Formats: sequence, C-alpha cells, structure tokens
Amino acid sequence: MASKMTRPNWDLILQQTLDDRRLSRAEKRALGEVIAEEQPSPAERAVLRSRAFALARDALDDPRSRPVLDWLEDVVKTIAGAGLDAAKQRTAQSCFTPDDTAAARIVQLIAGAATSIDVCVFTITDDRIADAIAAAHGRGVKVRIITDDDKAYDRGSDVDRLAAAGLPLRMDRTPHHMHHKFAIFDQRLLLTGSYNWTRSAAKHNHENFIVVDDLRLLHPFARTFEALWSEFGE
Repeated sequence: MASKMTRPNWDLILQQTLDDRRLSRAEKRALGEVIAEEQPSPAERAVLRSRAFALARDALDDPRSRPVLDWLEDVVKTIAGAGLDAAKQRTAQSCFTPDDTAAARIVQLIAGAATSIDVCVFTITDDRIADAIAAAHGRGVKVRIITDDDKAYDRGSDVDRLAAAGLPLRMDRTPHHMHHKFAIFDQRLLLTGSYNWTRSAAKHNHENFIVVDDLRLLHPFARTFEALWSEFGE
C-alpha cells in the first residue's frame, strides 16, 4: 500500500462499504485500520468526511436511502476517531534541580498512585518523600522499596523508619552499590534519572529525572526491579 492513498482509492473503499447500505463491524474495523495506518492529517480527514457525504448524497435517490444516513454517521465517526488513541497527549516530563518542584513532583506521583509503587533508589533522606511513601502504604497501596545497604546508615536516612512502618524493603548485601534511581507507579508511569531522593539533591545538586508512560521503557525497568527484588531476598 502506498504511504498515502489518493482520493480515488478512498472513494473506492468508501463506496465498497456503502454498497450494502450499512457499515458492518468488519468494514468498520477494516476502514479504521486503514485510516490508523495512513494517519491522514486533519485536512485530509476533512476531505474524507466530505467524500462520504458526497457519496451519501448520490445514493439518496435510491428508495433504500434511509439506511444511508446511518451508514454516513458510522463512517464519519470512524474517520474522526480511528488511529487517534496513539496520538493522545502522553506523559513525558523532565525535572531538574536545584529546584524543590522536583521533590514536589515525586510526592505528587506517590500520592496519585492507586495500586502499586516500586521504588529502587540509592538513598532516601527527604522526609517529604518518605512521609508520602508511608501515607501511600497506609492507604493500601502496595509499596516495595529497594535501596543500598551502605546508604541506609547515613545520617537522616528514612529507610529504617519506613521498614518499621511495615513497608517491604530489601537492600543489597555486597561491597558494591545498588546505584539505581527509578520508581514505577501503578505499572503505568516510570520515573528515572540521576536524582536521589534527598534534600541536598533538591536544594543544591544539579540533578535530573524524567517521568514517562512509555511501556517500551517501563517494562525493562520493571523486569530489573523484579530481578533485584528476587536477588536481594535470597
């Protein structure tokens, strides 16, 4: 199939769906798939709608014209909506420090989680974030934390406090560091970057993280989390 269909091609497709005076489920699916593949521009979609109306007008002299209006309504809805789900606004945000809005964004993500939060962060000393994690656990969100064993003993570390509150928590037990800084919210949103969950990262350090809902990125992080969770639980 050509990268962009010409108007006669579209006319042929539309006419074929009109021949029996109804847009069947199979025809609707096929038309939607073609539109989704071709991704016509808004102007091209407007042309398609105009052609559908023109074909309908040509058919209205037929005594079976009443069902034509139902066909037209289905075609117009399909043209307007097919293939647009992927084009909907997606989550893709970047945060940089020093700037307290970064910590506020993490707290917002934690507060907005409905079912699960998986945290894999080198160190946690920012009480604002730790309090939000504890609150999420308290309202029934499944929270798991992986962190570095050496950093757990740093001054101001919130790890012991979170573990004492009953949150599942695992640490590496090696001379090396568990140096990741990422979190997954509701298996839908991924946060990752250089940012440690500390006050100094928010106020003084030059750090960054991104928040995305691209499952192509999220799934490898989720697999890594599960692998570490299993490894550190042995």
